[in-house]
Amino acid sequence: MSLGLKDLPNLISIARILLSLPVAYLLLEQRFTEALFLFFVAGVSDALDGFLAKRYGWHSRLGSILDPLADKALLVISYLCLALVEVIPLWLMMLVFARDLIIIIGGLAFHLLIGRYEMAPTWISKVNTTLQIVLVLALVLSNGLYALPGELLTWLVYGVSVTTVLSGLDYVWTWGRKAVRIQQKKD
Repeated sequence: MSLGLKDLPNLISIARILLSLPVAYLLLEQRFTEALFLFFVAGVSDALDGFLAKRYGWHSRLGSILDPLADKALLVISYLCLALVEVIPLWLMMLVFARDLIIIIGGLAFHLLIGRYEMAPTWISKVNTTLQIVLVLALVLSNGLYALPGELLTWLVYGVSVTTVLSGLDYVWTWGRKAVRIQQKKD
């Protein structure tokens, strides 16, 4: 198997997954400024692989899995590490993990019981992911280069918690209804 230019977005996504390891190390060592730099690199790589895939039509099923997986790996690892160094509340990390676990289990159940599906994030899921990213960046920035107001960070924590619950419920509702409709057509 030879790799060509069309594989570049997937390779960038794989590199972003691997980048989560040094980010974890830096967060656990509370070297927030360096971690912030790696978040910047991850953000640029995410934009680059998306641009290449769209601009040149280098889309693939693998890419549709790797790109969100890379984003999720970086977020999950960040939340875990920030909870371990007591920068975010443990309950928030557990809430974010529980939502993702419910989505993964639901996706696997759908795949095994109903059939193949295409990942399609809903608007509330996009809002949630955006807020999760903003919270991580704000906390890392606040603990590294520039202290942000505590009230802002508190509002972000609660914003993430509310959108995490709403997004989880939305996934269960949307995919549950879809599964019932498909099953009814089969019967």
